[in-house]
Amino acid sequence: MQNLGKADKTTDEIFEDHLLNFNTQQVNATRLHKDINNYLRCIRAMQTANKNLMDTLSEIYEKEWVGQDMLYVQAQNNEMLWADLAHKLADQVVTPLNTYQAQFPEMRKKIDKRGRKLIDFDAERHTVQQMQNNPNRNEAKFIRAKEQMENAKRTYEVLNSELHDELPALYDSRILFLVTNMQTLFAAEEVFHSETSKVYSELEAVVDKLAKEVQKGTLPRRAYNRPLPIANHSAPVIQNSSSMNSPPKATNGGSHKYRGNSPTKDYEMVGMDRDDNYHSSSHVEYNGNGNGNRISRGQYDIPSGKENQHPDEGRIGGLGGSTSIGATTDNLPPGVLYKVKAAYKYQAEDVDELNFEVGEIIQVVEYEDPEEQQEEGWLMGVKESTGQKGLFPANFSRPI
Repeated sequence: MQNLGKADKTTDEIFEDHLLNFNTQQVNATRLHKDINNYLRCIRAMQTANKNLMDTLSEIYEKEWVGQDMLYVQAQNNEMLWADLAHKLADQVVTPLNTYQAQFPEMRKKIDKRGRKLIDFDAERHTVQQMQNNPNRNEAKFIRAKEQMENAKRTYEVLNSELHDELPALYDSRILFLVTNMQTLFAAEEVFHSETSKVYSELEAVVDKLAKEVQKGTLPRRAYNRPLPIANHSAPVIQNSSSMNSPPKATNGGSHKYRGNSPTKDYEMVGMDRDDNYHSSSHVEYNGNGNGNRISRGQYDIPSGKENQHPDEGRIGGLGGSTSIGATTDNLPPGVLYKVKAAYKYQAEDVDELNFEVGEIIQVVEYEDPEEQQEEGWLMGVKESTGQKGLFPANFSRPI
């Protein structure tokens, strides 16, 4: 009837303004609560991600490097700062916000109750007005209707009066709450970023020291013995468990070049008879520098005590047309004797030598110059990756 204009409606413009402010305040509080909680979840996610990152850096930062202890200490400090920030936000920002927001549902219930009591008062007032305009009214009912109207009016006015005081007070409280809440948030962030900047400054200093040591070449390195090539004239050496841990060393400091001659000696050239036994066939000239024998292509120097050894036993690498033990000769390109795989990294020390990394494949080929073919323990090869050709120590590789 009020909506159709058939009944009077009690209006209160001041209350309507208070109600509009209340609705705006509640919407803003709900939005702030949602975003603060989401922010805290992100802080905790970053806390976990940062801890994982620092743990990984601490584990892969080698003990020999400068500042390894400092890196671990600063990683622990950083973890504590993240945990402290998350705790402060949860305890001093989110908890007060939950208390602040909890006021709105209770106030909403009171506002709704005031609206119902206003409708009751307007209905009783409309009934009294109708009975008052009726000359044939029942006086007893009219008196009872007036009493009910007064009761409804008192109930409504009590609630309305309370809300006229409480709504403005609640609306004004938003300022002090936001000031306190935001001060706590910003102060916690300021402390966190100030302290973390110190942590990262220390970490940067650690890395700078490491970089300077690398540039100066003063960084401690693990010592590795360089591998020695196995001379073609000698039998393979069976190494024990301790000697297998060190890589071989190259003869003559890693170079295949000779630096002088030793006294000339004569050795018998040996061949194979029908019973696969060695027999003398000729003499070869031995010219060396004390590090091994220098042997012509197709000739073999048989070490003492190996006279009954098969010619292919103990020969690592090849000279001329010979083939390394365990190497396959199937499906090879023309001119390739066999293939080897680099077991160690080798840095060339002469222009006619090969550089290679561990794992590179090298094709062993014939020597072009018969004089070069006399270099003991060295092979002529072509790197498959680049096509570069040169000499390399045989025992830096393994036959394929």
